[in-house]
Amino acid sequence: MDTLLFFVGILLVMLGVVGSFLPVLPGPLTGWFGLWALHATKAVPDNWRFLGITLAVAIAIFLLDYVIPLLGTKKFGGTKSGMIGTTIGLILGVLFFPPFGIIIGPFIGAFAGEMSKNKDSKKAFRAALGSFIGFLTGTFLKLGTAVVFLVLFVLKAWDYKSELLF
Repeated sequence: MDTLLFFVGILLVMLGVVGSFLPVLPGPLTGWFGLWALHATKAVPDNWRFLGITLAVAIAIFLLDYVIPLLGTKKFGGTKSGMIGTTIGLILGVLFFPPFGIIIGPFIGAFAGEMSKNKDSKKAFRAALGSFIGFLTGTFLKLGTAVVFLVLFVLKAWDYKSELLF
């Protein structure tokens, strides 16, 4: 059973890294479940303080991921239409234009969303830029957290490798 939990944990922390880019998968939370799976084994001793702190970080990043693009858009004069456009652009970019769509899609979507409400292209561009900066900030926070969770998983698994795999 420990070996199964170990491999499920590996899968989850790797999905956590991928989830940093895909809007349908909460990266850090998925990665945290990988850490939890590792600690659920009999080989790795429970460390509730570690799991609690990493869970709090994962939840905070999950919530910030929704707030940061909003703040970026608002700071640069954007509207709710720009935020909706960012989300639609991200989804379409990921689905139809990988890998560059994940970067270009949100910007184009934010610009189109702003242009639908505000015909001033300079204001729309500025708001789209704010939305894009907010999106990138959130993505890098998620990616950084997911990579840290992956490294923590590998280090902890390495410490208990003989108990986990044999």
